[in-house]
Amino acid sequence: MNIGQAASASGVSAKMIRYYESIALIPPGRRSDSGYRIYSGNDLHALRFVKRARTLGFSLDQIRELLSLWQNKERASADVKSIALGHVEELNQRIAELTEMRDTLQTLARCCKGNDRPDCPILQSLADPK
Repeated sequence: MNIGQAASASGVSAKMIRYYESIALIPPGRRSDSGYRIYSGNDLHALRFVKRARTLGFSLDQIRELLSLWQNKERASADVKSIALGHVEELNQRIAELTEMRDTLQTLARCCKGNDRPDCPILQSLADPK
């Protein structure tokens, strides 16, 4: 199948497929005699794997490592679990940071009278060089 068909079947845009090939995340598609990329069923599995991993928020480096482990039938599942738990820890950190941002903004918004006066604790807080 060509790149457009592979994109439709995998849910990964043709542009992203080309990008993933350019950074060697996935191997480049074979080429037809006329120079068009051709993708196999195995290529589609890899693209779907990448898409699912991206949906779960894994970085490209993590995905590269997970792909390598996925393709290595001699792998230890502990290696995969270690990557997944490391990612969970990163997500927990990001959740904590986002929660703190949300709480700060809610507090600032409650302090703002929201009237036609120029006083604004939100802007004052943003201007504070903390």
